[in-house]
Amino acid sequence: MSVSPLPPHHVVLFPYMSKGHTIPLLQFARLLLRHRRVISSSNDGEEPSMSITIFTTPQNQPFVSNFLSDATPTIKIISLPFPENIAGIPPGVESTDKLPSMSLYVPFTRATKSLQPLFEETLKNLPRVTFMVSDGFLWWTLDSAAKFQIPRLAFFGMNSYAPALYKSISVHQLFTKPGIVKSDTEPVTVPDFPWIRVKKCDFDPVCTEPDQSGPEFDLLIDQLMSTAKSRGVIVNSFYELESTFVDYRLGCKGEPKPWCVGPLCLVNPLKPEGVKPSWIVWLDRKREERCPVLYVAFGTQAEISNEQLKEIALGLEDSKVSFLWVARMNVEEMTGELGFEKRVKQHGMIVRDWVDQWEILQHESVKGFLSHCGWNSAQESICAGIPLLAWPMMAEQPLNAKLVVEELKVGVRIETEDGTLKGFVSREEVSQKVKELMEGEMGKTARKNVKEYAEKARKALAQGTGSSWKNLNSLLEEVCKSRETNDVN
Repeated sequence: MSVSPLPPHHVVLFPYMSKGHTIPLLQFARLLLRHRRVISSSNDGEEPSMSITIFTTPQNQPFVSNFLSDATPTIKIISLPFPENIAGIPPGVESTDKLPSMSLYVPFTRATKSLQPLFEETLKNLPRVTFMVSDGFLWWTLDSAAKFQIPRLAFFGMNSYAPALYKSISVHQLFTKPGIVKSDTEPVTVPDFPWIRVKKCDFDPVCTEPDQSGPEFDLLIDQLMSTAKSRGVIVNSFYELESTFVDYRLGCKGEPKPWCVGPLCLVNPLKPEGVKPSWIVWLDRKREERCPVLYVAFGTQAEISNEQLKEIALGLEDSKVSFLWVARMNVEEMTGELGFEKRVKQHGMIVRDWVDQWEILQHESVKGFLSHCGWNSAQESICAGIPLLAWPMMAEQPLNAKLVVEELKVGVRIETEDGTLKGFVSREEVSQKVKELMEGEMGKTARKNVKEYAEKARKALAQGTGSSWKNLNSLLEEVCKSRETNDVN
């Protein structure tokens, strides 16, 4: 009795509507296709084919389509209409970088649940789905996956260090039990990692307040509960970068298995030859002048006051270091420092357009990165061999900064005047730390260490031998064989 050939594997990806979450999941799509092609070419020509469907919304589809314009036709993009009339959110806003304020994160994220009925209706008409990877913020997709008996993996776009520390302070009630800490800035030892000292302000208040309640806490619980019931968590990192913290998560009972399959930025395609944007031309000139450049960017969601922007501008000017600042706003208008761009014309450039950050970080003239330490940016910098000047501003960024500066020793930390996350940073602090990173001994040490991690990152994705390559292979074997067994039965 002959057995009919099994249909190709089909994967559904559903990123959260935020560039920092969307980009790595799109990179994961590329990694899946590349991995399957490699398996195919070494498997006597037998094609373990795979197709991918990515769900998004109309306003986000152009970005997704453009990002994957180099990808094969095996990626299909489906848009689901985003809900209208959400209190406080202007019509047409479908991504967090367009929100008037990040205080609207909860109602924006809750509104995504209205996509569920059409999402499930669409799943009915798709080829059988082998597994689904959806953002952990889209908690409701677990229920959709369960209805169709689809294995679901969660994705948060984080490393393992931050979740491990969050888990430890939660289990030991480090900040929620009365009397342990006296202030937001008092350093305390993390019980499971006694060499690490943290402050209450390093963590999101929703996780450290004794009376845990309210809309933000309720949303967090929904997200954590759905993740706990998932088949695993896709982690955009590699084992050699943070092995202690990966092992800790693997040892947490009742927690979904973390699958380190990164760094995903290393699957970005080569930039095609074409007309160079003005900032690359400027960097080329700095390379010819043998002038090291500091790249400055704070992501798409950082909320920086005009007063603080002025200190950044004047600190960069005072440092006399060449810099490329992706500001996305008119710095002179925002700060009142008319003539600033003219004064720094010889050694500074301000860019207001969307840039290819990976292309900039790989440029030979770039020797440092002043960053908010969002995980995508931090990991891209590490993979490009560029040391970081860490200035965290929100979410898990303070913990990313600790990883970068204290554990990996590939960066220098910017300090606020009062020691809090939202505290003020003076121009003197900016100038001093910029010079330390670019010219000082700490910067020299960070530069040496980051080169070593960049090499480890490359090896992690090496075909057949890399830790991330092996992890992805094991993951695919596990979920694909599960689907095949169900099909045959």
